Formats: sequence, structure tokens, C-alpha cells
Amino acid sequence: MFAKLKSAVFIDGLRLEVLAPKGNCIRGILRDEKGTVCRTMEKDVADEKEELSWNGLNDLPYGRYTLELMHGADEMRVNLVKRV
Repeated sequence: MFAKLKSAVFIDGLRLEVLAPKGNCIRGILRDEKGTVCRTMEKDVADEKEELSWNGLNDLPYGRYTLELMHGADEMRVNLVKRV
């Protein structure tokens, strides 16, 4: 596991703690419960342990989401809930 999510519940943004070698790229895809891609992001890791904020999610509808994170060949999925 190369990333830890601060909370599985979000309102307008996500906070991640990334544990990866610096200089590598983290890619994230946020999907709704139908599997539709709602947002994507790519971020180069500056430090081996870095906290990332993914803001601008306040216009998404309330409900269940899946966050897919990719780092090289590693991949992880996290279930999320957007609430009021």
C-alpha cells in the first residue's frame, strides 16, 4: 500500500498521505457507483512521504464513489462516500 486516505468520507476534497519514492507519479481516478469516471488527477511525488490534497469535488453529487490509485505497477482501490 503506497497511500493512506485520511478519511473515507468526503465533502469537497480528499486528503492522502503518499508513501512512494520521490520523482514518481501518482495517478488517481474517482468513479461513481455506476463506474463513470468523475475526476482524474496526476501528481509527481516530491518527497518519499507527502500529503496530497485533491480539492474541487464539491460539485459532485452525494453518494458512493471508488478511488483508484496507481503508482507504477501498483494499484489500490478505496471505497468512499460523499456526504453533506
